[in-house]
Amino acid sequence: MSVDLASQDSPASASLSPPPLHEHPNQFALLKQRRFAPFFWTQFSGAANDNLFKFGFTVMVTYQLSVSWLPPAMAGLVIGALFILPFLLFSATSGQLTDKFEKTRVIRFVKNLEVVIMLIAAFGFMSNNVNVQVPVLLGCTFLMGLHSTLFGPVKFAYLPQALNERELTGGNGMVEMGTFVAILLGNIVGGLIVAIPQVGPDYVAMGCVLLALAGRAVSQFIPQAPATDPDLKINWNPITETWRNLKLANSNVVVFRSMLGISWMWFFGAVFLSQFPSFAKEVMHGNEQVASLLLVVFSIGIATGSLLCEVLSKRHVEIGLVPLGAIGMSVFAIDLYFASRSMPPSGIMGVASFMSQHYHWRVMIDLALLSLFAGLYSVPMYALIQLRSQPTHRARIIAANNILNALFMIVSSILAGALLKAEFSIPQIFLFVGLANAVVAFYIFMLVPEYLLRFVALLVSRCAYRFKVTGDDNIPTQGAAVLTCNHVSFIDPVLLMAASPRPIYFVMDHRIFKMPVLGWLFRLAKAIPIAPRSEDLALYDAAFEAAAKVLRDGDLLAIFPEGGITKNGELQAFKGGIMKILENAGRDGLDVPVVPMALTNLWGSFFSRVEQGNAMVRPFRRGFWSRVGLNAGPALTAAEVQPDTLRAKVETLLKA
Repeated sequence: MSVDLASQDSPASASLSPPPLHEHPNQFALLKQRRFAPFFWTQFSGAANDNLFKFGFTVMVTYQLSVSWLPPAMAGLVIGALFILPFLLFSATSGQLTDKFEKTRVIRFVKNLEVVIMLIAAFGFMSNNVNVQVPVLLGCTFLMGLHSTLFGPVKFAYLPQALNERELTGGNGMVEMGTFVAILLGNIVGGLIVAIPQVGPDYVAMGCVLLALAGRAVSQFIPQAPATDPDLKINWNPITETWRNLKLANSNVVVFRSMLGISWMWFFGAVFLSQFPSFAKEVMHGNEQVASLLLVVFSIGIATGSLLCEVLSKRHVEIGLVPLGAIGMSVFAIDLYFASRSMPPSGIMGVASFMSQHYHWRVMIDLALLSLFAGLYSVPMYALIQLRSQPTHRARIIAANNILNALFMIVSSILAGALLKAEFSIPQIFLFVGLANAVVAFYIFMLVPEYLLRFVALLVSRCAYRFKVTGDDNIPTQGAAVLTCNHVSFIDPVLLMAASPRPIYFVMDHRIFKMPVLGWLFRLAKAIPIAPRSEDLALYDAAFEAAAKVLRDGDLLAIFPEGGITKNGELQAFKGGIMKILENAGRDGLDVPVVPMALTNLWGSFFSRVEQGNAMVRPFRRGFWSRVGLNAGPALTAAEVQPDTLRAKVETLLKA
């Protein structure tokens, strides 16, 4: 096994170059590209092997072996905790290794390690002495956790180097889909072949070794991904480095709290995954194949939700899907309790008998939808962390995320075990987790209002209107910029939020903050109130200072240069505030681009005024789900901007 991570790659390997802004029909097109496909199949084989091994071992302990110190009800929890423990102990080191060394080299080292571990596991599976078999396989569970700990940071740090912003959600969706399909296949195959009388464990052993070898072979085709911090000095102390990584992650509030959100999702998911064998046997009265069926349903749901993210996000990192996912997770976890709490007594059933009972279908639907919404919840969070983490520290941020995930999952295992010992039923545990998810999700979304704001924008742009964005490539994904747009309705800022891949800070008339609901929403968005100079000089000056700070911080600032909502549907004259903003930016040494934008077909809708009338008086005066649009034009330099020329650009976009 090679351990020289710093050595040169083989001459046959291609090097990964920064990806251009490709337009692909969908995320599946990535499977035809070398920068993604070999990586995808490498991680797929590893996830499949993890679960072939773990589920085969879990089923053996639950159904076949008699071990006094590892009762069946606790087997899933113990195996899960052993697998997670290395994430807590070694994530800090693995993040450093990924930042310091070329990533493909790290991947191949990890795959070499997997081959060795699976050879040891094969010995354990083939042993006929239970006193040897179980300890060896528990040891391999820990080692496979170490394997996954090393692979985790490189897995998520590789994607932002291989994919551009428009591909990142789709790429993460493909990886999440692939991971859970691999989990599905690993669990199905593990559950089925380990149940074969006499030779089942031997077949599991052979399958694990073959999958490890296949993963190592395909990893040879992954292009090189250069080190992002080759001069990094490795700190081998896991305690101090873990603390350093958590502090590093905490320096970006949105990233850190997103990590907490992902960790909670793993807490939530670990309860279900660890309890599936016992849930199938003790609650649903099913055999090993029924346990596999429930995992099939769960994995298909996660895979479907992960793939839907790109479709629903329109190929941007759309974190508005996260609150939607959280709502669905709670609703269907709670309903799972009601669906499974009073199953009639029965002998152990096979799949055919299980499927013939109509009340089992509700359980499967709950599991499918619960996991689908978990996919919608997790993929945008992962993409956001990758997008907003500093590239030189990205792997260490992801390692910090893995540390938090491990802590939450270990607490999950301990809590589930404690509830079982306190004689809680498995359906009651599912109810507890579903209710807790609602509380935790609400708390996170209040801490990070951007999630809630994007959710509102998602609802408005997809449910209230059919919203089409043209020229969104012109909205910068990095760096400071001023977005300028015509002002047609009270909902204009929400539609701009929906069109942008990044948060936008709006300069808005102070009177809108007095409106119910919308005023609260814009305060939550940290919009900047402004009043005419003659009306409130202090507020006027404070608004321009706040706008200057937004640009100094490298963020997006949006203004409506007309100074108010149009009263007749026509584009009004642009005022001079844009020039003052650009002058202040120039004094700060910033050459800020200005992006002209035009909202179309909003005049006469519910949120706009109408001739001789007020806004928001007739909900369906334009019909339901009316078509509106946003056209974004190429950015102008500060030197090119004058109010009249900018107005002419916006007017041209209105007619496009």
